[in-house]
Amino acid sequence: MDIQIIKLISRQLGIDFNQIKKTVELLDEGATIPFISRYRKERTGGLNEVEIEDIQKFNEHFTEIKNRKETILNSLEKQNFLTDELKKQIENTWDENILEDIYLPYKPKKRTRAAIAKEKGLELLAQAIENQKEININNFAKQFFNDKVQTVEEAISGALDIIAEHISENSSARERVRKSFEEEAVITSKVIKSKIVEAEKYKDYFDFSQKLAQCPSHRILAMRRGEIEGFLKIDISPNQENIFKKLKYLFITAKNECSNLIEKAMSDSYNRLIKPSIETEFANKSKEIADIQSIKVFAENLRQLLLAAPLGEKRILGIDPGYRTGCKVVCIDENGNLEHNENIYPHKPQEETVMAMKKISTLVSSFKIEAIAIGNGTASRETEFFIKKIRFDKDVQVFIVSEDGASVYSASSIAREEFPNYDVTVRGAVSIARRLQDPLAELVKIDPKSIGVGQYQHDVNQKLLKASLDRVTESAVNSVGVNLNTASKHLLTYVSGLGPVIAQNIVDFRKKNGAFHSRKELLKVPRLGEKAFEQCAGFLRIPDAENPLDNTAVHPESYHIVEKIAKNLKISVNEIISNPKLITDLKLDDYIDNNKEIGLLTLNDIITEIKKQGRDPRKTVKILEFDNSIHKIEDLKVGMILPGIITNITNFGAFVDIGIKPNGLVHLSQICEEYITSPTEVLKLHQYVMVKVSEIDIDRKRIQLSMKEVKQK
Repeated sequence: MDIQIIKLISRQLGIDFNQIKKTVELLDEGATIPFISRYRKERTGGLNEVEIEDIQKFNEHFTEIKNRKETILNSLEKQNFLTDELKKQIENTWDENILEDIYLPYKPKKRTRAAIAKEKGLELLAQAIENQKEININNFAKQFFNDKVQTVEEAISGALDIIAEHISENSSARERVRKSFEEEAVITSKVIKSKIVEAEKYKDYFDFSQKLAQCPSHRILAMRRGEIEGFLKIDISPNQENIFKKLKYLFITAKNECSNLIEKAMSDSYNRLIKPSIETEFANKSKEIADIQSIKVFAENLRQLLLAAPLGEKRILGIDPGYRTGCKVVCIDENGNLEHNENIYPHKPQEETVMAMKKISTLVSSFKIEAIAIGNGTASRETEFFIKKIRFDKDVQVFIVSEDGASVYSASSIAREEFPNYDVTVRGAVSIARRLQDPLAELVKIDPKSIGVGQYQHDVNQKLLKASLDRVTESAVNSVGVNLNTASKHLLTYVSGLGPVIAQNIVDFRKKNGAFHSRKELLKVPRLGEKAFEQCAGFLRIPDAENPLDNTAVHPESYHIVEKIAKNLKISVNEIISNPKLITDLKLDDYIDNNKEIGLLTLNDIITEIKKQGRDPRKTVKILEFDNSIHKIEDLKVGMILPGIITNITNFGAFVDIGIKPNGLVHLSQICEEYITSPTEVLKLHQYVMVKVSEIDIDRKRIQLSMKEVKQK
């Protein structure tokens, strides 16, 4: 652990030095973020997951810079360039760009124009020009003629190449240019004229410019995609006149023939060497910022999707709607096991409506169906209308379920492993039904990029995207908790301290030995040692376990606290769990155990968990009723106020399903009267909203919506 890095993180995040030190110690020990935030509050001072993740990111960032500094110092030492002053300068630098500026003059290079000029013996001529003294430069240049240099123009040109490189390697010059980019840079996009027809989808960026610092992430990502596809030419530049004023102040010390040549070299240095380098730096930085912003939106959408309200352990009939090929129907039991599947054809061209009604009615009765899940794809509304015409002999709730990613799941190796004897249509319908039952358990099987939330997910840094989405999934899974005896290996993989191998070992152990009766039995699972047990145990639940605490978020390391409370109250642990009111007036100070790092933060968590009695933290699922008069885009009229559900959130707005395809867009400016910088400030994925139709473009299939001055239910 590097104390200097801990100090840097503390300054960066405004978090106490000791809190960061303890957190980094835990991370270095292999503790996961969910485990640290939930079970090590005394050590971290109660830091939450976001704060711990920030500490982890900055620790990795500064560690990378530290490693780079060591590489640079080794390189300088091997080249005999390292001085005490240079070493101190490098050791005190924690900005990667400034670090590279310091190293640039000493960095081994390819054969540059300046290097070629030096080989021709023109370095002294360059020095003479740099001195900017009053001399006859043409006569002086003749002294450097040789078999490689035979004219004054050639000599001066080579000397200016050397000077241009000197200027480009000057850290003060680069810092001034960098500052100008920060304050003034404008990003400009132009269409490549020969590609105008093909580039139609980038029409908004054919002749576009905006101050880089103010350019939203979605525009940067769109322009960069257009550039990669060969349709757009992108430039990032500050005001060149202002740049030259700053550079002149640095390099021009006289007013003569030599200073005129310096100015010429300065212009060449900026345009040929400095600007391309700094422009690339800012292009990468702006793309990185856009990536982070886009990934943040994607991650928040995914979190909301994963934590969507579950219907719970109900018997469900799932329908994957369709026209010509019919609707695939499946019946699943309380645990998501497939019991039956078949096709019905209630829509055109077959239109076997009566037969389809009889089949659905029979299935609902035979398989004791409690709810129906209909995919929201093609023929969704028509299927919903068809189902609601059926008169069942009991109350059966009907839900519209997002089927984004269901086709990806149905063709995946995971689906083939689960249902080797069924085709993709059956697997897709099962996925729809299971999503109603438990969205989290089902969605962890699907690549998040295929779930249909976020923006430009294929354009952002894929490594950063995967890391972020994995973290969100891990956080969601652990915040809810996992039933150890029913969870799939895919769900178990995301439990703190586990991974694909141990998750598979748990499933294999369960198949061979039957259900787990206690958390302690986990230690019998191959490769699940004490460390993994420490990390995972609190997040795994065992309903009807021998010890009732095994079905709570109370960690086994804290069971002795609950047992001590029970003993003092002269009751059993079972009585505490079944009647939490018995511990309402408990004096927690009596149970602080400093030796085991159990303080008030942990004790309050234990009491809260006991009172909660293992209840699912997710909300209860609700039914949305779309407007029955709207079946297609042609049915819409400007001014209509309609119910809808938010299906996707981006930086520029939110997409709303109003019961037809396509979804409508509520632009950022139309979400509320107050100024907001992101839709996530006021909206959540799958939130029910009321919207007003403000614009309809039937040809382009675009619907503009507004939430302003619309009363929300």
